[in-house]
Amino acid sequence: MKMIINLIYTLRPSLVFTLLPQDLDPPLMEVTAGCCVLGVALVFMFFVWRLSNSLWFEPKKKEKLLRDQGLDGSFYKFMFGDLKDLVQMTNEAKLKPMSLTHDIVPRVSPFFYKSLSTYGKNYFIWIGTKPVVQICEPAMIREILSNYYQFQKPRGGNPLVKLLVTGLVDVDADQWVKHRKIINPAFHAEKLKYMIPAFYVSCCEMINKWSEMLLDEGLHEVDIWPHLQTLTGDVISRTAFGSNFEEGRKIFELQKEQATLAVKASRSFYIPGLRYFPTKINKRMKEIDREVKATIRSIIDKRIIAMKAGETSSDDLLGILLDSNYKEIKTHGNRSFGLSIEEVIEECKIFYFAGQETTANMLVWTMILLGLHTDWQTRAREEVLQLFGKRKPDIDGLNRLKTINMIFNEVLRLYPPATIMRRLIYKETKLGNLTLPAQTLVEINPLFLHHDCDIWGDDVNEFKPERFSEGVSKVNKGQASYLPFGGGPRICIGQNFAMLEAKMALVMVLQCFSFEPSPSYSHAPHTIMTLQPQFGAHLILHKI
Repeated sequence: MKMIINLIYTLRPSLVFTLLPQDLDPPLMEVTAGCCVLGVALVFMFFVWRLSNSLWFEPKKKEKLLRDQGLDGSFYKFMFGDLKDLVQMTNEAKLKPMSLTHDIVPRVSPFFYKSLSTYGKNYFIWIGTKPVVQICEPAMIREILSNYYQFQKPRGGNPLVKLLVTGLVDVDADQWVKHRKIINPAFHAEKLKYMIPAFYVSCCEMINKWSEMLLDEGLHEVDIWPHLQTLTGDVISRTAFGSNFEEGRKIFELQKEQATLAVKASRSFYIPGLRYFPTKINKRMKEIDREVKATIRSIIDKRIIAMKAGETSSDDLLGILLDSNYKEIKTHGNRSFGLSIEEVIEECKIFYFAGQETTANMLVWTMILLGLHTDWQTRAREEVLQLFGKRKPDIDGLNRLKTINMIFNEVLRLYPPATIMRRLIYKETKLGNLTLPAQTLVEINPLFLHHDCDIWGDDVNEFKPERFSEGVSKVNKGQASYLPFGGGPRICIGQNFAMLEAKMALVMVLQCFSFEPSPSYSHAPHTIMTLQPQFGAHLILHKI
């Protein structure tokens, strides 16, 4: 404040005379100039105060409020919070692989693991100027996930990250209800039978490629990770766009690149307006966004023309989505009850990100774990041969798999695709015995929950599919402690799709190959939006 007063005092009215009309009387000019200087100074003071308040005083006020309630956590650091430490520790953890153990939390989330060890299960850290309250109590987690009006998806942050996905995963409140209602039919259990042929064709292509590699090149070692990504990308291309799946493959490749760029953007402090600078990342992300939207729009336009001509397409996700959208608009007689073309495009982008990433991650960790635990690989293969022999898997048989269900559940416990879920509160909110200030981020960490020995026992880091022999609800006793697909009303809409696709792929692999980790395999789980093997998944394949 003293600096501002000195500035006003030293500024002379004569300095701004040139800004005023020259035909004014000198005394009037001097008074007017003085008012201008004072006005500029007051505006400057106002913005300095607003900036100081948002970057320091408000965060410190929230920190005191949280500490007064008994929560422990890190001390707020000006502007960046804990962002620098978080990025540094994550990058250091990625420098080398870990031992072959399922105790992966220290490598995947080193900063959060250190905070958990230091402050206890419920604590807070800082992402920029926002406090992030980590919640590990299942009762409080259930409350967060069930109340989607109060605990909403975070807004703001780096707008470039939004170029990856918006749509159903990003909208809230009434908008979410509308999107979910229209999209639901595409993932109805009755519709999944239409997807089986696409699953089978894509799996056949991968199996044949592996067989040719072993036969023609005499290779036994295969990095299965890129093959599984291609498989799930092809599946979502076929199931989303049907006959346009070649164009869908192009979208998949672009979305994969966009995800990598989005992670880089999310781990830097965003300065408002920075997205307009023509940096290399900014330009590439916007270019990808334009290309993906243009490709999807072209496919949608062709489909709408076909629908108007009387053609029906109810065997792919886009066709079902457009049909559901049309019925919703027709029922209410108002386009506002349906999705716009732009919103349909965003939902198609989500098909790629959610549908491809989740299944590929589940499959790669399943094959790695079955390679390490060959007794369970043998049990799974026996079940497959008993149900199908060498025949083409059918949906009835896939739904009767028990051992493979247990295996998938345990893999998803140890290696959940999404390691964190965040919600933002927009007004002061009561959660359990805590009162959280507005603009607080609430974080649920499935990785921590799934590796919590208080919940799962001393053998928490062991691969034991028999935990799920009586189903998920039996083992977690109805608590919100097992969240591979999220939970509450916003649980992943595509989980049945992902599970059925993964079953088809694993069944066909087990029919044709046995496998174990290669000596060159490096165990290095890390996150690029989802939990992935950093250095690939090198397995030794044996043709059966």
